[in-house]
Order: sequence, then C-alpha cells, then structure tokens
Amino acid sequence: MKAGKDTPVNLDSLHFYATVPHACSYLPEREATTLFADPSARMNNMLYSQLSALGFRRSGEHIYRPHCATCRACKPLRIPVERFQPDRSQRRNLRRNADLTTRARPVRFEDEHYALYRRYIRARHPGGGMDQDSPEHYMSFITSPWSDTRLHEFRDAGRLLGVAVTDHLVNGLSAVYTFFDPDLPRRALGTYAVLWQIQHARVLGRKWLYLGYWIEETPKMAYKRRFRPAEYFDGHDWVALEEDGTR
Repeated sequence: MKAGKDTPVNLDSLHFYATVPHACSYLPEREATTLFADPSARMNNMLYSQLSALGFRRSGEHIYRPHCATCRACKPLRIPVERFQPDRSQRRNLRRNADLTTRARPVRFEDEHYALYRRYIRARHPGGGMDQDSPEHYMSFITSPWSDTRLHEFRDAGRLLGVAVTDHLVNGLSAVYTFFDPDLPRRALGTYAVLWQIQHARVLGRKWLYLGYWIEETPKMAYKRRFRPAEYFDGHDWVALEEDGTR
C-alpha cells in the first residue's frame, strides 16, 4: 500500500494481525492479545493519525492496540485540549516549573538524552527488561522513519531535566514517552510534561493530546485520570471519562 505524506487512506485496505495470547504486562494472571497494523504497509502521518483516532498507539515503527478477548481494562485516553482546565494541584505544578525552558530537538541520538533515559529507566523500571537497553534499542523504541516526532527538552539553567517524545498528528499530539530526572520528585516532571504538551497542542491548534492507555487497576497509571476532561475509546466511539473513572 502506497500513500503520500498526508494522503487519507481507506482503512478497509489495511490488514491487521493479532498476536497469540501472552502474559499481560500490567495485570497479573491475565492474558493479553495485541492487534498490529500490517508492518509491511507503507505508513505515513495521515494514516497514523487516522489509527490514533481509533485507539491505536505507536511503539517504534509499529502501530498496535490491545485486542483481548475477555478483558477491556486498557482504555485509549485523550484530552480535548480546548476544554482542559488544570486543577489546583496542576496549577501549582505549572508555577513550580515556570523556571524551565523548553526546546524542540529533531529526532537523532544524543548522549545527553540517552544518559538521562538510562537514569530514569534504572530508577523507575528496575528489572523490567528496559534497564538492559542499548542506544540502538532506545532509538528504535522512541522513533520511526515516518512519524513527525519531536524531542521536547525541559531544562533548568541549561541542565537537562526531562525529554517528552511527542508525535505531531494531523489533528492532535501523541505523548509517546517521557523520561526525566528521577531525583527531583518535588517538580513532578511527568505531570508537568503532560501539562506542557496540552498547552503546546492548544498553541498549535490541535484538538487532542493522546495519552496512550489507561488501566484503572494499575497504580502507575493513576496520574492519567487527573487530567480532565478526558475521553476514552470504547471500541466504537470516544466517550467521556467521568469522575468515578467510568463512562
């Protein structure tokens, strides 16, 4: 399948492949199945944007979505940026990090970024496999040859504190991955990166910030439900995530 950079594609012509059931990475004792867009298809930013609107996500150059037969715990989440209003805690976070400067960098390997990434992974995901990474694996994880990806740096007086890997979609932004200095918990840099990307999407005139998947039972994902209003994809439509975490 061939397509230009911003050419709409008939999704009916795109093939999808499901993995065999495997151990779920998030919920113990559950099996997961993942649906992948055809890796041999010629992906572009328009097609990627169309798939994002259907709950798909990018990891490296692969586009995927959970497709479990008996579980719907993984909810694709997005923020309608024009309607977002930070709560009191988020306003404090913005004030606390107002001294940071931000710069967009092109997608390329940088030793400074990788060193921070390694520190973050060792602190946040020890023993999970990601701490056995390499420069090649790192780049293949955060980038792809066809996505419009930017590396947004957050610095304090020149010192690199965080990097938000952000895909620029046709009508939104996708927060692919964020890594930051693990020794600065008071700054809550993960929260700040989301708030900054919401603001940036608004400045660019994009409608949505896609936050990936949210699982209510997973404590590490609890922070995502603090960004309101939010919508999740139920397999057919985007519906409001209510205060109690339900439709």
